[in-house]
Amino acid sequence: MPEIPIRAFIVSCVVLRPGPRGHEVLLMRRMQTLAGAWCQIAGKIEPGETAWAAALREMREETGLVPNTFYSGDCLEQFYEADRDAITVAPVFVALVGREAEVTLNDEHDAFEWLSFESARDRVDFGGQRRILTEIEESFDRRRPPDWLRIGI
Repeated sequence: MPEIPIRAFIVSCVVLRPGPRGHEVLLMRRMQTLAGAWCQIAGKIEPGETAWAAALREMREETGLVPNTFYSGDCLEQFYEADRDAITVAPVFVALVGREAEVTLNDEHDAFEWLSFESARDRVDFGGQRRILTEIEESFDRRRPPDWLRIGI
């Protein structure tokens, strides 16, 4: 029986900072693949790299940010890619930065915004993004995340 391959070669990272009414989410506007789309940090895992190390590296490369605290988001972003006839899954990580953290974009993005969870969900194009933002809001904004999700960096 034919099978659809499941690929796990990328990571997703949601960056949060304290805001006046809870955490704010960093979204960036893409300039290359999916040009014009607003997204969180995402990127490929390099050979010999752990998923969490890839998320930290991508965060540094795409934004210049280094988190104060870093967590497993305890969820997966998933989507179907018709051109590859494959399902892609990506572990989600959550990075907390200070209110004063300064974003320096690389050449993959041309704009960024800090948004409420509600505004971020309205801004992104994909259902998978909206679902992970809802999960992250529930686990990291409405509650305190459990210590066992924290990744020491």
